[in-house]
Amino acid sequence: MTPTGTQAASSSRLTASVVAAELARLTPRDRLLLDLLDQHQTFSTEQVVTLAFGSVGRARNRLNTLHGRDILDRFRLFHRPGSQSWRWTLGPVGAAIVAAGRGDAMPRPAAVRDTTARLAMSPRLNHLLATNGFFVALTGHARTHIRSGTRLARWWNEQRCRDATGNLVRPDGHGVWVTGGRAVPFWLEMDLGTEALQRVADKLTGYAALGPRRAYPVLFWLPTAAREANLHALWSRTGIPDGVVVATGADDYAAANGGPGAVVWRCPGDPARVTLADVPATTGDGAAWDA
Repeated sequence: MTPTGTQAASSSRLTASVVAAELARLTPRDRLLLDLLDQHQTFSTEQVVTLAFGSVGRARNRLNTLHGRDILDRFRLFHRPGSQSWRWTLGPVGAAIVAAGRGDAMPRPAAVRDTTARLAMSPRLNHLLATNGFFVALTGHARTHIRSGTRLARWWNEQRCRDATGNLVRPDGHGVWVTGGRAVPFWLEMDLGTEALQRVADKLTGYAALGPRRAYPVLFWLPTAAREANLHALWSRTGIPDGVVVATGADDYAAANGGPGAVVWRCPGDPARVTLADVPATTGDGAAWDA
């Protein structure tokens, strides 16, 4: 892990007055970023640009400023050739601001640094970044389609999904995609190509047991269109559990065709691709999704 350099002195003597002073200097965009990091742990620089800035230069300047004030922390792994982009997390002051907003005790700076170090070395880091990247891409798509009423109305992390579904399934994320007044709630299964396809397909068994209240379409996001085609071929032989709606997208195909908000989704038995807004909903017209 690349060290982040000298940290602000406030990290060693964090007090309520320091937190209050920094809170007064935060912009609404800063607060949004802190809330998102609190929920989703980490974003790359490129993801932060899409979420909140739109300009790489402005984003880097602001991120570096917030890092210098211990509001944000960052890490990156050794990478050759070139250098890996920074991964951003809450710093001690940022974590204290979030805690204060919830009425919780301020975390110890050392504990916040330990959390960042564990995240940097986590074997699930790439999976987390890929999952977050999916929702970030939807957010970016919505920003360029405001006139059509497109928005990501909800974005849950893995733990929030676990709280809602118990032990039946383990979604990587959950969202509600709204376009033109129609809402499509969905569960996300992020596939990085590291599991056998049969194991991927078997995940639908748990979704079939969720019941009507949480019977949202299940989206599988795969790394390549070739793996996606193989998954569909497997489903054609084994079938889909009753009551489960499934759609798939492929990262390489979507990268060349507008991202997950575009015409990149396939439903089993139909070779035509549709938008996420056109994926069949399992909760009537999709408008009455459970809040």
